[in-house]
Amino acid sequence: MDDPTLPALTFRTWTLGLTSCLVLAFLNQFFGYRQNPLSVPPLAAQLVTLPLGRLMAAKLPKKKVKFPGTAGWEFSMNPGPFNVKEHVLITILANSGANGVYAVHIVTMMRALYHRSIHPLAAFLLSQTTQLLGYGWAGIFRKFMVDSPYMWWPPNLIQVALFRFSLSLALSRSVYDQRFLCDGRQHNCRALHEKEVRRRGGTTRLQFFFVVFAISFAYYIVPNYLFPFASAFSIGCVIWKGSVLAQQLTSGYRGLGIGAFGLDWATISSYLGTPIATPGHAILNVMAGFVLFLYVLVPIAYWTDSYHAKRFPLISSGVFDGAGHRYDTATVINPKTFQFNPEGYSKVGPIHLSPFFVLSYGLNFATLAAIFTHIILFHGRSLWDQTTQAVKNQKMDVHTRLMRKNYERVPEWWFGVLLLITIALAFAACLGFGGQLQLPWWGILLACAVSFAFTLPIGILTATTNVQPGLNIITEMIIGYTYPGRPLANVSFKTYGYVSMMQAIYFLSDFKLGHYMKIPPKSMFVVQLVGTVVATSLYFGTSWWLLSTIPNICDSEKNPLWDCPNDNVFYSASIIWGVVGPVRMFGRLGLYSKQNWWFLAGLLAPIPVWVSSRMFPERKWIKLINVPVILGGVLMMPPAGAVNYWSWGVVGILFNVVIYKRYKKWWSQHTYVMSAGLDTGVAFSAVLAYFALQTWLGPNDEYGPIWWGHVDGSYNCDLAKCPTAAGVVVDGCPVVSGLDA
Repeated sequence: MDDPTLPALTFRTWTLGLTSCLVLAFLNQFFGYRQNPLSVPPLAAQLVTLPLGRLMAAKLPKKKVKFPGTAGWEFSMNPGPFNVKEHVLITILANSGANGVYAVHIVTMMRALYHRSIHPLAAFLLSQTTQLLGYGWAGIFRKFMVDSPYMWWPPNLIQVALFRFSLSLALSRSVYDQRFLCDGRQHNCRALHEKEVRRRGGTTRLQFFFVVFAISFAYYIVPNYLFPFASAFSIGCVIWKGSVLAQQLTSGYRGLGIGAFGLDWATISSYLGTPIATPGHAILNVMAGFVLFLYVLVPIAYWTDSYHAKRFPLISSGVFDGAGHRYDTATVINPKTFQFNPEGYSKVGPIHLSPFFVLSYGLNFATLAAIFTHIILFHGRSLWDQTTQAVKNQKMDVHTRLMRKNYERVPEWWFGVLLLITIALAFAACLGFGGQLQLPWWGILLACAVSFAFTLPIGILTATTNVQPGLNIITEMIIGYTYPGRPLANVSFKTYGYVSMMQAIYFLSDFKLGHYMKIPPKSMFVVQLVGTVVATSLYFGTSWWLLSTIPNICDSEKNPLWDCPNDNVFYSASIIWGVVGPVRMFGRLGLYSKQNWWFLAGLLAPIPVWVSSRMFPERKWIKLINVPVILGGVLMMPPAGAVNYWSWGVVGILFNVVIYKRYKKWWSQHTYVMSAGLDTGVAFSAVLAYFALQTWLGPNDEYGPIWWGHVDGSYNCDLAKCPTAAGVVVDGCPVVSGLDA
């Protein structure tokens, strides 16, 4: 169904859409530097803008407004009832504000962690070009990834079901997606643009959203200001204040987290996203991998002293020298050229990692390999059929027929011109400003080639299986081997090669959503382009402002509330892959060359599960064992800690296993709304507390009342970071004698 007369790009669309984009971009970047970084989802904007749009339709004047100084250009502030096409475009703009800007990590790394300046215009151009480059690839592949009915993009079905009730595709593709869209029975589905009648004594979903928002907003003052210990209870650290071993076992962030838990929604959802939106079987897979990793592999590696593990903290994403001290990066980098210094490296020696960090890289290698084996074995035939049908273009479904009948396509040259302009600006960013970003011209072209080569295969996987492997490790390896010793070149290449591919997939997914909802393609293009530029600008501006105004930002010792966990991991990766390089880490000159065997392990790991599923087809639960999810579920460690995983897993199992089975109707109507309300309430409460309470503090003032609950749970566990090898001296840690060891 389609009504091509419905207005799409209206005054309401731009007003509500750009406001949503700006608010989400600011909140998500603001939270990105916090100890528990929280992402406010576009679903929150999708819910809030519906009554606002209807209010504008009821109250705004319908008289047309003329643009001053133009020849008859005019528009109406109120072209009629608020419609679903406007709402979709508003959500697309909100998506732009919620997706994040990867290049901001480079700005943070340089200013807060390397303590070096970076030209603001170079950083701004880097941010914009890495976000916009994907448009070119999206334009090239949209015929296969959008027009084809075989590329159906599972996550879009949730959005479609929220917008419209009558779309048969959203109710017929699979049992898996039906569970998300409603409760397996068509008459129980609810859509935002379907009139919802409030039951006596009950609430509509929008009312429920605001109730949850108010409770979340009010409660967050407790863990954020009054009682930070609630964000990560580590009772063992309080009981055994002088025991390194006890704190290693019980610390929620720096240890194994035995008995640690959090009463803070930011702790629960900050790293792994909301558990309420994750299927129960996926949660069980993630938690199985988490337990195997943290309670089997890490303890074995540490207490057998593998790679001299006891010289370093049990859980850490930092880089160390052989004596157990923080790695002297300044000596290994030439201060004038900001490149690898061989003489300094010979003094400091090779980089050492905690066993936790070493194994996390190993699992990263294994996950990358396991994804391809899993896809080939479990989805290979259907994936091949869908791909060949998409290339042959033998079938045109109802959506494509309606779109071609009612709307003009976006001309190919629009994408081509934008691609050329973006590449030209990328050359200006990398080759101008004294070559500050270190990436040569051929590096830009190589990054474009890598991104282009992977967009179609990764896009097909995402569109048909909702599995999206990242290229960050691959891009780090490529530039690390071909152009070593330059940290900025490494991270810039990674951003161009990895993020532009991810952006292309985001754009294609949004185009498919517009395809399902019959949005004029040119309107989609304009909204995506404007949303990307506006959101990127605000992400960059918010980052620059916070880095300039918050003392000791990204220093976990001096300012634990603003410890930039993701940026610290990004910084360590720049040292490992960029400064020292993969040859001296995982290659023939490295201490960790054996970690490359994880590629083979990951390649083989899905085979036993596949064989078992074929031998015992009646046991349906075997097919729910997903090896890439088991291996890759812990890849948020670091920066996530055990307390984040335990809290996330408990809440997820409660809602998506227990409540889903017993109270399916309530689950189908309220879970996503509740999740959005919790995220939004926490975000607005934290921003209000920051401006009302924290911005007026001096660098030595305390944030919150002074009592024993004022200290965050993780920082009652200072001894958890201590080494246990004999003779290693670290500030604040007891020195272990040879007899004690």
